[in-house]
Amino acid sequence: MFCYQCEETARGTGCTVKGVCGKEDHTAGRMDVLIWLCKGISERNIAAAKSGKENKDVGMFITNALFATLTNTNFDDARLRDLITRAIALRDALPASGANEPDACTWTPKNDAEIAAKAEEIAAAANGNDDVRSLRALLLFGLKGVAAYYHHAAVLGYTDAKITDFMQKGLASTLHDLPAGEMTALVLECGGVGVTTLALLDTANTKTYGDPEITSVRTSVGNRPGILITGHDLKDLQQLLEQSQDSGVDIYTHGEMLPANAYPALKKYPHLYGNYGGSWWHQKEEFERFSGPVLVTTNCIVPPNDSYRDRIYTTGPAGYPGVKHIVAGKDGKKDFSAVIAHAKRCQPPQGPNAPGRDLVTGCAHTAVLSLAGTVVEAVKNGDIKRFIVMAGCDGRQSERSYYTEFAKALPKNTVILTAGCAKYRYNGLDLGSIGGIPRVIDAGQCNDCYSLVVIAQALAKAFGVGINELPISYNIAWYEQKAALVLLALLNLGVKDITLGPKLPAFVSPGVLKVLVDNFGIAKNSTVEADLARLVPGVRM
Repeated sequence: MFCYQCEETARGTGCTVKGVCGKEDHTAGRMDVLIWLCKGISERNIAAAKSGKENKDVGMFITNALFATLTNTNFDDARLRDLITRAIALRDALPASGANEPDACTWTPKNDAEIAAKAEEIAAAANGNDDVRSLRALLLFGLKGVAAYYHHAAVLGYTDAKITDFMQKGLASTLHDLPAGEMTALVLECGGVGVTTLALLDTANTKTYGDPEITSVRTSVGNRPGILITGHDLKDLQQLLEQSQDSGVDIYTHGEMLPANAYPALKKYPHLYGNYGGSWWHQKEEFERFSGPVLVTTNCIVPPNDSYRDRIYTTGPAGYPGVKHIVAGKDGKKDFSAVIAHAKRCQPPQGPNAPGRDLVTGCAHTAVLSLAGTVVEAVKNGDIKRFIVMAGCDGRQSERSYYTEFAKALPKNTVILTAGCAKYRYNGLDLGSIGGIPRVIDAGQCNDCYSLVVIAQALAKAFGVGINELPISYNIAWYEQKAALVLLALLNLGVKDITLGPKLPAFVSPGVLKVLVDNFGIAKNSTVEADLARLVPGVRM
């Protein structure tokens, strides 16, 4: 295997024996083959579209297939094998794209051994770090981010063929030797499609569940049995809440589900009790203590301990071998009765090891812009000197304590804008407020980085300046492919001088990094002291 798609990749270069995430080499191999086949499907479907013979189901299949290959999403070989079988059938039902089709358009395995051999061939081709491989990787990982966010919008009924068309265009392009300039243009175009996708998901969520409201979420536990729901899928949470009404069971959010507590259509359920635990990498400890069943809706699942494995249920793109998986019916509805019945057999959850403060979330663009006058006035009066965007992912590396210390060291006249699970490094701190404005403005899930952009654009309009002239600095933590897509989206919007950490992506070659530095001012974080001096001009330690 060779995998370097996430921030914790082995030795900072690539996992070659087993993924640091827990992914086995044979699982990684099936993912590589699945992605490669999706490239072949895309090649054929694009050609078929020229004569009106395209298969309109290809876009959604590719969306779900790419999502299954994200870090910490699907570890289940059997389900990946099924996706490979379906990919070949879908591809072979399309007319040939030409006389000299790439192998991804024609290869068909006779058995699993041939799949494994092809995976080794693909891994060998991926090894290395020159600019061509780097640009292809950056595009592929951006497309994975598009797929994840588009999946969530699509399950709510919000679709856009232009997004899935670009996904196919991008995948097919990696089968050909394109000039570096054309490849770079595709990467930046992916950022633009990312903006469109994030906006679509924002519309899907708010039209379905209402505009998030600034909400204080309790982190204590109740005295009834509970179900813990993690991941990102709001529709799964909605169905779970509906089906568990009057059951005597409470529902707790975990990780990226915290912002769900702020949506009017979800917070109306009195048995949505609160949030339990922190970000994804604390699962082994937190799932153990929770006592009740855990529903994993998408990424991020960590290989579970045997002691609580029988309490794990997966649904949607998520999967783990030997773990119960709940599928949707043809009408899109899921039956969570087994999870609810399981909860009734369990004791109430134990409290977290370190009980914390209630957490404030729901500071999305509609809620914050309703306070726009107050915010603008605070900036004009000098009460708020600077905004610091500290969005992105959390991770288990010890160096990520940097983000906690950076937040603590910020002057009291600064405000943190955040989204994603990186916020768990500092959203429990008592940082106070400025004139009633919380010093940590949590817009929501990682996709709600879009809200932060909308807020920044509104401030730029209010002050009559460009987005890069605002008193805003960017100190962003990345981990996986959705964060890569958010970065590309920010670059597409013209945001410059982004600080990225805690490590730079292994898939970005020196040549590609130079382009990002020269054109966009991308920089790696360093020390709290040095970065404060650079990102918060005039600060004194």
